[in-house]
Amino acid sequence: MYRRHHKERHLTGRMGWLRAAVLGANDGIVSTASLVLGVAAAQAPTPAILLAGSAGLVAGAMSMAAGEYVSVHSQADSEHAELEKERLELETDVDGEHKELAAIYVGRGLDKALAAQVASQLMAHDALDAHARDELGITEILRAKPLQAAGASALSFAIGAVLPLLVVAVSPPAVLRWAVFLASLACLALLGGLAARTGGAKVGTSVARITFWGALAMALTSAVGMLFGVAG
Repeated sequence: MYRRHHKERHLTGRMGWLRAAVLGANDGIVSTASLVLGVAAAQAPTPAILLAGSAGLVAGAMSMAAGEYVSVHSQADSEHAELEKERLELETDVDGEHKELAAIYVGRGLDKALAAQVASQLMAHDALDAHARDELGITEILRAKPLQAAGASALSFAIGAVLPLLVVAVSPPAVLRWAVFLASLACLALLGGLAARTGGAKVGTSVARITFWGALAMALTSAVGMLFGVAG
């Protein structure tokens, strides 16, 4: 009997960009929908609502990209510093690093002789990679990628922000606020469900969480807009 060999598909490798993309799209929908609802609640005309929403789209996308880039780049700098430190230790104390790696494998259940043999073979193949993975917990899949995270955040924010703006553009003024509110909640629910399925989480919990906070943000911003509209 032949066994079919296949490459297993795991979720870990896409957690970085998935997190950034979901966060960006969620913020794009919530912040832009809340912004246009606040302006609409203040009795502003449709062109002014679209202008405010478009400005919010550009500002939000750039803010998301910059924030994500700085955050992830800080993580990448820390990883680089740790790897440089490990490279120096491998150059100055190979025996000590071998013992350290072997001790890690003993802690994972190997006997001392086998752990020492495994450490020797892995270090002979790629000592820095072995220590980065098993001592520092740094792997190529999970390495911080600032540009990837920044790009995913900015693009997903812009895509999310476009949705409520499209609703504003096609909705009659009389139903504009309700149309934006309901359409945005539907998009948030879809996003929460998609993120949960992709990440292997519970769909219902994710949808409930993302729609609750989105509805709360839009309601509060609408209340502020109504208050300033009355005051004006």
